[in-house]
Amino acid sequence: MSKTIKIEKIEFGSGSLPLIAGPCVIESREHSLRMAESIKSIADSVNIPLIFKSSFDKANRTASNSFRGPNMDEGLSILSDVKKEMGVPVITDVHLPDQCDTVAEVVDILQIPAFLCRQTDLLLAAGKTGKTINIKKGQFVAPGKMTFAAEKVSSTGNNNILLTERGTSFGYDLVSDMTAIPIMKSSGYPVVFDATHSCQSPGASSTTGGYREMIPVLAKSAIAAGADGLFMEVHDNPSSAKSDASTQWPLDKLEELLIIVKKIFESVNP
Repeated sequence: MSKTIKIEKIEFGSGSLPLIAGPCVIESREHSLRMAESIKSIADSVNIPLIFKSSFDKANRTASNSFRGPNMDEGLSILSDVKKEMGVPVITDVHLPDQCDTVAEVVDILQIPAFLCRQTDLLLAAGKTGKTINIKKGQFVAPGKMTFAAEKVSSTGNNNILLTERGTSFGYDLVSDMTAIPIMKSSGYPVVFDATHSCQSPGASSTTGGYREMIPVLAKSAIAAGADGLFMEVHDNPSSAKSDASTQWPLDKLEELLIIVKKIFESVNP
């Protein structure tokens, strides 16, 4: 049985299906507010609680000239506006230990990127903020080993932890092993499934490709396998997105997918 993790009125692991969704990177204040309003309207219509996500810095882009987002101060200002104007909790990535306290003043959840899930100093600094910490499983980490990442955060006295599965490296592609979800849940923490990054194909080009058409397949499978929440990057015009254009889910198809995954969730959580 997983712990129940509460962020404001939203609970992971208590029989509801929270959605973490938003554009990959903060593209502008106007775009972030518009996307938050649109996604919230859709989530409300399906009666799914929303946590808005977007990154102020994509520090792990493939190429050095790729768009990374605004600086931290501007990004946090935009996320603060989203939180206040839309009335939703917000989540964003941290990459360095000295970012954690500042970011924690604004956001409700600090997210540890998959590539950094074993960085002890980052996990400890994040844990010490007392905020909920979402640790994304590295593509190179066996699901059972995520217990050790969680233990680093909990060693600070902070047990507000989510674990997120986002695929495993297999050659130049990612594959999703749904047995990872119950394995990670055995840690005692709720498990979220990242349905969009799991469809990536990092490859050998200057941008990360992917298989957007497979997002519904993985989302439905993960919920059936017992995931406690769903993570999706969503964009109103994915082809023009400034990051992860190949694997952001189209806004106009979000409601249809949420209706289906909610039915699956209710079937496996009667």
